[in-house]
Amino acid sequence: MTLVSEYNPAWPSWFQQIRALVAEKLGSYCLTIEHVGSTAVPGMTAKPIIDLDVVIESDQFEKVRILLSELGYYHQGDLGIPEREAFALENAEMVQALPPHHLYLCPRASAELTRHLAFRNFLRARPDWVSRLSELKRSLSELHGNDREAYMEGKSAMVQEITCSALQDSEKRHQQSE
Repeated sequence: MTLVSEYNPAWPSWFQQIRALVAEKLGSYCLTIEHVGSTAVPGMTAKPIIDLDVVIESDQFEKVRILLSELGYYHQGDLGIPEREAFALENAEMVQALPPHHLYLCPRASAELTRHLAFRNFLRARPDWVSRLSELKRSLSELHGNDREAYMEGKSAMVQEITCSALQDSEKRHQQSE
C-alpha cells in the first residue's frame, strides 16, 4: 500500500466542500480560507488529504476555536509549528460527511501561512518541479509503504529547496511591486 495518489481533479471540489462549511460557520471571523499543500497543485502526486489554512486576525483565535468546536473540531495545539494551530474532527458524522482534511488556523501575518502560499504558488507556476517532486513522492511511497516518518524524511530536502526558492521568488515579486 502506498501513501500517495496521482493527482485527483476532484481535490479542488473537496476543498470547496470543506471551505463552504467552515466559512459559513466562521463568517466574518475568517479572513480567507486557502487550499494549501500538494492537493492544491494541479498534477501533483499527494496524500489524498486536503490541507486548509483558515486565516484569522490573531485576537480572534478563542472565538474561532469555539465556533470550530461547534462544528465538531477539537484543537490539537500547534504541533510544534509556531503560528499555525491544528484542528481535527472528532464528530464521527462529520468525519464521514467530509473529505479527509487537515485544518489549520493561521494569523494573517503568520510565517507559516507565508510559507504555505509561497510553496503552493511556486509549484503551480513550475510543472518541472511538480514532476520532480511527484516522482520522488512515488518512489518514497513505494520504498517505505506506510512508514510516514521515513516518507517525510525522504522528501524533506526537496521540500526545503522548493520552499526556499518559493520564498525568494515571493520576496522578489513583493519588492518589484513596491
